[in-house]
Amino acid sequence: MELKEQLLKYLSKQIKEPVTIERPPNPQFGDFALPCFKLSKKPHELQSFLKLPNFIEKTEIKGIYLNFFVNKDYFSKVVLQSILKGNFLNIKKEKKKVVIEYPSPNTNKPLHLGHIRNIVYGQSIVNLLKLKGNQPIQVNLLNDRGVHICKSMLAYRKFGNNTKPNKKSDHFVGDFYVLFQNKAKENPSLEEEALEMLNQWEAGDKKVLELWEKLNSWAIKGFNETFKEFNLKHNKTYKESKVYKKGAQIVKKAFEMKKFVKDESGAIIAELEQYGLPNKIMLRKDGTSIYITQDLALAEQKYKDFKMRLSIILSATEQNLHFKQLFKILELLGYKFNNEHLSYGMVLLPEGRMKSREGKVVDADDLIHELQSMVEGEIRKRYDNLSKQEITKRAKTIAMAAIRYYILRVDPNKDIVYNPEESISFEGETGPYLLYTHARIKSILRKAKTFKINNTRLKNSQEQNIITTLSNYNNCVGESIKNKRPSTLANFLFKLAQEYNEFYHTFPILKASKNERESRLSLSKAVSIVLKNGLDLLNIDTLEEM
Repeated sequence: MELKEQLLKYLSKQIKEPVTIERPPNPQFGDFALPCFKLSKKPHELQSFLKLPNFIEKTEIKGIYLNFFVNKDYFSKVVLQSILKGNFLNIKKEKKKVVIEYPSPNTNKPLHLGHIRNIVYGQSIVNLLKLKGNQPIQVNLLNDRGVHICKSMLAYRKFGNNTKPNKKSDHFVGDFYVLFQNKAKENPSLEEEALEMLNQWEAGDKKVLELWEKLNSWAIKGFNETFKEFNLKHNKTYKESKVYKKGAQIVKKAFEMKKFVKDESGAIIAELEQYGLPNKIMLRKDGTSIYITQDLALAEQKYKDFKMRLSIILSATEQNLHFKQLFKILELLGYKFNNEHLSYGMVLLPEGRMKSREGKVVDADDLIHELQSMVEGEIRKRYDNLSKQEITKRAKTIAMAAIRYYILRVDPNKDIVYNPEESISFEGETGPYLLYTHARIKSILRKAKTFKINNTRLKNSQEQNIITTLSNYNNCVGESIKNKRPSTLANFLFKLAQEYNEFYHTFPILKASKNERESRLSLSKAVSIVLKNGLDLLNIDTLEEM
């Protein structure tokens, strides 16, 4: 039990009224604060009769608050022992089955930087769900049909000469999508040909289906190679081509049950205005489906497959309205599971937004390769005695840490301007900075060899600041889980690393006096444990040496 909870329990028994404990905005006001404006007794009355637990050193009155100051030695001992014994997380369990869908790419181009944000966000949410005791089930939707897919197919048929991929296969397919866009500027009739190919696909044309299966298989093969780089494994993969017809059946049945209506044009619509949302077309007047039609079928299929209590979908914020409409429609149709849309902002380059149709895009694979090459160069400058294999291993770990942290440190709803050079810096708010801090501590602990756990000499303000930050780790993780915001955890880890490095540059550790040495080594080990635990939750691997 944390000190805050212990104090709350202690006070509740004595005051016999509903009480709350807060953290003062300024540490000078104390470690905990009891707001008294709703209590029958005033702060000075409470101060006079309350019996304090042994970890409270003194109390002070500040306005309508009774502030409590924790005994620093006791506080340090409790915090360090809980971390060093591995008892530093106390998360209330839920045990829900949760389906989480991501990153849901189109099979006409490789994964890009926006998909990376989706993946690293989704993977961290999966870890937080597991920590909460839930059973996350990771699924992917391949958007493998539609006119955008036919554009790559048409360009390949006209200009591909039936060649096989001479590069990573999803990039090969993506090149033909870009080629189509460029050719269509010169010859707009290609757009009509792409629509005709879609009609042929829907009619089951054998040659078109063979071409579709060939290009899709190449795209999917490439996706799986990229997923492997991120250690992403899905429990199940759905395909739009397999579910979209079922969606039309669901809509028609709902219309017969008077859940939907027809508008003047003959299209079937869901009337949502009474719920503060725009009405939504569910089937066009010609009977063809749209995205939300397919989403209905997919939602139903996921429930049949997994009987989940919660379905989470990750996508960009520009789809917020779409999913509000979808979830309201699912509710009106009586589906018995909850839905949540986790959205995220755009990923921008310093020169502006990514545009895949024009080929002006940072592909996920290219970014990984570029960062890894840059890091390898930096490692060679610093260490001339490492093997090529070790350099590659470290560079890959650092590059992936750079990508993950640079994205996860930002609140999901905010846009990101991704700066590759900045992301791999060993200074500032970056993944490599956190890895370096962790490796620095591990190096200190190796040099120290053995030491006794001690906290008797953690007296200065920098040491106490670190102790206070460490004590907040459980709350930080709890907030990250509650709000599904890995950025809260990412920012905490940077703050902890900053405080430790300031301490490291100010005070001796290995050369300190015996008690100070043991206390500072104990503190260092606790910091390394929390850093490692937090980075693991963000799917960031650490290094023992850097």
